This record gives sequence, structure tokens and C-alpha cells, in this order.
Amino acid sequence: MNKLLQILFFLVFCAGTANATKIKGHVYDKQTGEAIVGATVVLENPRRVTNTGLDGTFEFKGISTGTAKISVSYITYKTITKTITVAKEDNDHLKFYMESDSKSLDDVTIQTNAVASTDQGARRLEKNSTQIMNIVSGKAIEISPDLTVANITQRVSGVSIERNSNGDGQYAILRGMDKRYNYTLVNGVKIPSPDNKYRYVPLDLFPADLLDRLEVYKTLTPNLEGDAIGGAINMVMKNAPGKFQVNANVSTGYSQLFIDRKFASYDASAIQYKSPYELNGKNYNATQNDFTKGTLDYKYKSPAPNLIGSLSVSQRFLENKLGVVLAGSYQNTYRGSNSTFYNNAVAGTDAYAVITSKSYREFSEQQQRTGLHGKVDYSFNRNHQLSLYNVYVNLKNQQLRDAVSTTYNGVYNPTAGNAELVYDTRSRLTEQQIYNSTLHGDHKFFDDKFKVQWSAVYSSAKNDVPENTSISLNGIEQNFQRTRTSLVNTNPVTRRWERNTDEDMAGYLDLTYRFTLGENKLDIMAGGLYRDKQRSSFFNNYNLAPSAADAKKLYGVDFQSYTDLNLVVSNPTGAVANSLTYDASEKIAAGYGMFKYSSAKLELIGGARVEHTNQGYNLLFPAGETYPKGNQVYTDVLPSLTAKYFLSDKAQLHASYYKALNRPGFYEIVPGKVVNEEFQERGNPNLQRALADNFDLRYELFPGASEQLLIGTFYKRIKNPIEYTFQADAVRGQDIYYTPGNFGTANNYGAEVDYIKYFSKIGVKANYTYTHSRIVTPKTTRTINPATGDIQALSVDQERPLYGQSEHIANLSVLFKDTKKGWDAQLAAAYTGSRINTVSQFLNNDLWQKGFVQMDASVEKRFKGGISVFVKANNILNTPAKLFIKGTNPENNKINEDLVKDGNTLIRSDYYGQNYLVGFRYKFN
Repeated sequence: MNKLLQILFFLVFCAGTANATKIKGHVYDKQTGEAIVGATVVLENPRRVTNTGLDGTFEFKGISTGTAKISVSYITYKTITKTITVAKEDNDHLKFYMESDSKSLDDVTIQTNAVASTDQGARRLEKNSTQIMNIVSGKAIEISPDLTVANITQRVSGVSIERNSNGDGQYAILRGMDKRYNYTLVNGVKIPSPDNKYRYVPLDLFPADLLDRLEVYKTLTPNLEGDAIGGAINMVMKNAPGKFQVNANVSTGYSQLFIDRKFASYDASAIQYKSPYELNGKNYNATQNDFTKGTLDYKYKSPAPNLIGSLSVSQRFLENKLGVVLAGSYQNTYRGSNSTFYNNAVAGTDAYAVITSKSYREFSEQQQRTGLHGKVDYSFNRNHQLSLYNVYVNLKNQQLRDAVSTTYNGVYNPTAGNAELVYDTRSRLTEQQIYNSTLHGDHKFFDDKFKVQWSAVYSSAKNDVPENTSISLNGIEQNFQRTRTSLVNTNPVTRRWERNTDEDMAGYLDLTYRFTLGENKLDIMAGGLYRDKQRSSFFNNYNLAPSAADAKKLYGVDFQSYTDLNLVVSNPTGAVANSLTYDASEKIAAGYGMFKYSSAKLELIGGARVEHTNQGYNLLFPAGETYPKGNQVYTDVLPSLTAKYFLSDKAQLHASYYKALNRPGFYEIVPGKVVNEEFQERGNPNLQRALADNFDLRYELFPGASEQLLIGTFYKRIKNPIEYTFQADAVRGQDIYYTPGNFGTANNYGAEVDYIKYFSKIGVKANYTYTHSRIVTPKTTRTINPATGDIQALSVDQERPLYGQSEHIANLSVLFKDTKKGWDAQLAAAYTGSRINTVSQFLNNDLWQKGFVQMDASVEKRFKGGISVFVKANNILNTPAKLFIKGTNPENNKINEDLVKDGNTLIRSDYYGQNYLVGFRYKFN
């Protein structure tokens, strides 16, 4: 009986499968012809559901022959339903073309499809853009491992990042052009920098989850500000779509670094944000009681877990005329690094530096990053819209740096475990913030032929470093046992205040008139801007030391804690006579004229921009400087021409020429000096702006919805490039300082490839950039004078790459997406080739950063009800940052450490540890 049932079951199964077949198909956007990813496909009778893959395809297997009904739906698109006939074999490949579901209310049309935040929308914007650009979509940002804008930029072709002391990305280097050659925009408006010396904006201020997309401009047109030789980064913030939306996420995690060691901290609650000089007047004599003890009260313990969260809410009201979006982000993270730095010096006529001492440093940093963003837009009708946008970002970094230095002198004996030591501890609180408010208007007249756009902008940026405290003690190592002894002799305790504030007021105006020339179009555009920037900078420091009677007191014997010290202020009125105490201003007036001609096969954009600059400074406490006041006034004409030739509806050639400039930063033209921890730095009032001619050519192919192949080349010729070099004082030759200067003409050229391809559930994103640059700067070399036998210094010119330029940059990301089961996963690797980190005074002694690979990963699982769970892991390989000199001195082989390898000498290594994060996300649409 059982055997008979098995035979019957087998016959029934065969009969069923004999009439079974499969159905395949594609889902496209009807307007653009691009595949739609994640659309829901439903087969009725019996009901089966699937989703389109990364290439827009779907498949049903084991389908019975006969008639079947299929419906396709996707948010912001109209649902499509078809009845088909299923044959036994050779079924047609089904194609569904979906139309966008837009809502027309009175004279206001609200497009509900927020394409700009999707990968498909990002590729479409790249394809249609006037300038050559790359875009990272909001969706790609959301599922990436990155938490800040700085880390996102490293995924873009031609972009590398400069990391801060805890391993996070901080600044972007575009196509080998250092951060100084780029500017940053928020919603197309330039924002000021909180940096105390330079113009460039620290991108780690901005939480990634506030962005709708990230745009990287690699060329300029006349309607864009002209001071971007490398390019520009535009952060487009979240907007209000056509329906109510809530997005929220919260996560927690830990740094591997603090599983392996303790986190060092101090009490910053009592820090005074103003110095005794500011609180009590310039004649006040400060005492130890005017300073908080908390900055010398160190604690070592395991930190709390990281906490990260964000919330955004958006809705449209008044029949979709009024749109409102509010978003906030908060990140409280504990980061750090373990760093070993080898101090070095070139002695006598040696070709390469000799290692003189070692400093082992442990950084512990608590970062509190806050971002708030709000936008209100109102459409009076289809011709007139207004919007008010506000953004505020704040980064508070509480850092403690513990360092112990070993001097390689006669006492140093690594075999016996003997050495002279110096213990340095620095507690530093840094708070940086940026605020921007923009009122913007869009107006159309004469049946859309004439357009007027305007913006009124107020921005501010602030950097505050109050009561930065450092203390230094002598120490000794005997028989491998280390002990602290007494305070060092010179300035053992210092406390200093640094603060600077920028305020910008600007107005923008853009006018466009369109002519119709048969089937072709010609747009004539004109406009300009005026910006008034005011900067104030303040610096004050106090030096403290023990009295003569207390100078020899021993740590652990005469005092148990640094807070027990009785100190005397050696400069009780404070030292404010410093080049970092100044007022400065910059007034920029710009105007442009341009045209845009569009035909079926060609798009041509050309014109010129004129920028007039008036930049000046005023030292508040001059100390004998030749130019205590100064200004630079100049006018630049910046032409540009861009052409796009359409090879087909999916392929095009994109060419561009533009001229750009790079202005000096305020501090860079202020005379005077600042004594840093490792070197002296001076401004240069004779520093000139740099000017560059920039050429680009790119082949662009967009074969699918989210796919692309971009192959480009670029060339930049830079006149008077600005580079920092070490120089000897003209009077006191032994005084060496770091200063900016102009150095002839530099050349920078390269090629880049950008490739994105999807295979159903698997996707590959890859890019590679080759960059080659050359600049000639003076270097010092020492020889023996044959006539006198004395050592003499000679200046020679050396050709080298531009500072910060890597010859090879590459990214590779492998993605997995299963829309039906709700999985998103990504493994991302970024390679940055070797580059110059510090330009040495001496020939062939520049410090190079070793090439490195950083590996990151993220996984997200979505559930019903808009809830998802995600995991992010950063720096999986614990990749260190290493600096080296290309050469070695035989003396360095005597050090009992592995410093010399393959003809190079290790100078510094920083380890940051892995970082892990787990959280959940909620979305309501």
C-alpha cells in the first residue's frame, strides 16, 4: 500500500511539473527608462510575491501554464496590473514601465518621488549635471558603515581623506589637491570654517544621517564661486517630500581600543571659557586659584558604550503648499589612538635624519557631535516659491593625551632597561560649531522663460579651546621600572585659551532667460554675490611653575596627585601679544555671465566670472612686526567652457575648462609667530593667491538604473601654488620655522575610472584614480667648505609631489541586497597610496605616509512595520597610519627597535583599533 501511494504521489508530481514553467521580467521607470530596484511584484492565483533585484529584474519559478495576473507596485509610482498567458516554454521576457505618481493641487505640483536620495536618482543627476561631478545618494549613505560626512567622501573616486588623532576622517583631498584647494557648501551655499588658521571646513563636524545626498564637484561653471582648484563638496540636506515621513535610528557600540586599555579622562565641568585676562582686565595678576584643578585630575577607567541617534520628521500642509522638515542627530563616542613618534634631526653633513628620542602617546577622546537641521518651504503657485533653511552643527571633543618620551642619550641602555624619561599630559577641550541660515526664493515669469533666484545668507563659525592644560614631569627608568620624579625646569605647567569666530553675511542673485531656437534651447544667465566676512581671533596663555622651595618635590613622595601642587604664575597678566590675537575681514564681490545651449546631440555652457577680493587684518597687540596692519586687494577674471556630446541616450562625452583661484587663509598672511609643541609657525604677509587652469575630459555611460562607467582624465596647471615649508630665520639661522609660501608653477594630472554594476542581488562599486603632480621647492643640504673646513648650508631646488597627493587611490565595495527578505550588506575597502605628510627643511628628508587599506562593513535587516536592525564595523583590519623617511642614517641601526626596513626609516605609527556599532532604525512613510 505504501509503495502504491509513493507511485501515485510521483505521478501527480510529474503531472504538475510537466505544466510548470517560469516567468522573468524587468521593471523600468517609464520616463527615464531606468530599472527600478525593490519594486513589489505580485502573482495572483496562487498568490506569490517577490521584489525586483539591483538590476530591476524579477523571476517566478514553478508557474502553471495558462492565464495569470501580475501587478507591480512601488512607493511614489502608479501600480501596474497585467494579465498574461503562461506557455509551457519560451515565455516572453516581461517588461513593466511605471509612471511617477505626482499630485497636482491647484497651481502647485509636488513631485512625491524623492529621486535624489536614491541610487537611481544620484546616477540621473550625474548624467544631467552641467559640471563633472560624483554623487553619493542618501540611501547609500544610510546603509554605509560611515557616520560622518568626512568618511563618506573617501568612497568617491579621486578623493582621499586626512584623518584626525583618533582615526576618523576630517578633511578631503580632491584629485591630489590638498584640503586648502577645496571649499564646502550646504545646499549650494558656502559655509565658513571654525578652524583657527585656515579656510577649509572639518567635515567630521557633520553627521551623515542629516544628508539627502553628497555631491562632489570636480569642475566649476561661472555661476559657482571660483576658489576651488581641486573641487567643491556640496551637502544637500534632507527635504520635505509629498507625504508624512518619520525616520529614526538609535545605536550603541564600543571601540576595541578601550577593551585593550583604559580610557583616560578629566573633569571639564569647571573649565572657564574666558581667561583671567578677559574676566578681570588686562592688569589683573592671576594666581593658581584662577584655574580649575579638574584639568589636572586624571581618571583611568573603561568608558561607557557609544550612543548614536537621529530623528527626522517631514510633512506637507495646506494642500501641499507648505513643506516642513525637522531633523536632529546626536553622537556620543569614545575614540582614541596609541601612537609612537620618533623625534629626529639632521646632524652635520648627514644625508638623512638621526632618531634622537621616542615619544609614546595614548590619546583618549570623548566626542559629542550634535546636528540640527530645519527647512520650511512654501509654494504660492507653480511660479513662486520661498524657503527658509537653518542648520547648526556642534562638535565637542574632550581629549586627554598621555605621553612618555625616551631620550636616546648616554643613559639610554635598552638591554639593562635604563633611560631618562619625560612624562607629558595634555587635557584639551575643543568645541567647534557652524550655523547657517538661508532665505531663498525661486520665481518664474513669462511662461517660464525668465527665472529669478535669490538667497540671503547669514553664517557663523566658532572654534573654542578654553584652558588647554599641559604638565611635564621628569622621569627615570631603571632595570625596566619607570617612575615619575619632579617637574621639568622650564614651563612645567601651561594653560592657554584660543578662540576665533567668523561671521558671514552674503547675498546671491541669479537671472536666467530662455530662448527657443526651433527644437533647440538657449539660456542666457547672469548674476553674482556679495559677501562680508568678519573674523576675530584671540589667544592667551599662562605659564606656571613651583616656587624655588618646591622645585625638587618628588611625585609619589611629596605630592600624590597633580592637583596637590602649589604653583606660581610666572606671567600673571597672561601673554596675549601673539599673532593669533587679531581682527580680520574679507569682502568679496562677484559677477558672472554665461550661456547654455542645448540641442539633441550637444550641450554647451560657457562664460566668465569676475571676483574682487579685499582681504585684510589688524594685529591687536603688535610686537614690532613690520606690517601690524595689512590687506590684499585683487580682481580675477575666471573663464570657463563646458561641453557635453551625447553619443546615445545612455552615453556621452563631457569636457570642461575652467580657471580658479585659491586665496590665503587669514592666519597665513598675519605676521608673527606661534610656538607649537614640535615647531614654530609663522605667517607670511607677502603670500599671494594661487591661480590654476583646469582641464577635464570624461566618458560617461549609464547602462542601467543605478549603474555607470565613468572614464576620465584631468590636468591642472597651478601658478603660485601655496605650500608650507620649513625655513631658517634670516637673522638667527638656528631658528627654524614653518611657513606658507608660493613656489613657481606646479602641474597635476591624472586619470580616473568609476564603475558600478549590479547582478540581481549582488552589486559592485569600484573606482581607481591615478594622480601625478610636480612642484619645485628649495631645500637645505650641508657640505664641508673645502677652503675653511667648516660646515656650510646650501640651498638646492628639489622636485617632489604636491603635499598630500597620493599617486594611487582606489575603492572597492561589494554589496548584497535582497529586497524580498529585507537584507542589505556591504563590505567596503578604501586604498590610499603613499603621500607626503610633512615637508622637511632638508633635502630628501620629507615625511611620507605609508599607503594603507581601510576595511569597513555594514549589515542591515528590515522587518515589517518599518523596523530594521543594523550592524556597522569600522577599521576592521586595524590599519595603522605610518610615517617614514625614504632613506636611513646608519646611526639609527643602533636603536634596539625595528625602525629601518627596506631602506626606509619609521618615524611615526598610530593605531586606532576597530569600532563596532549595533542599532535599530524605524521608518514611517
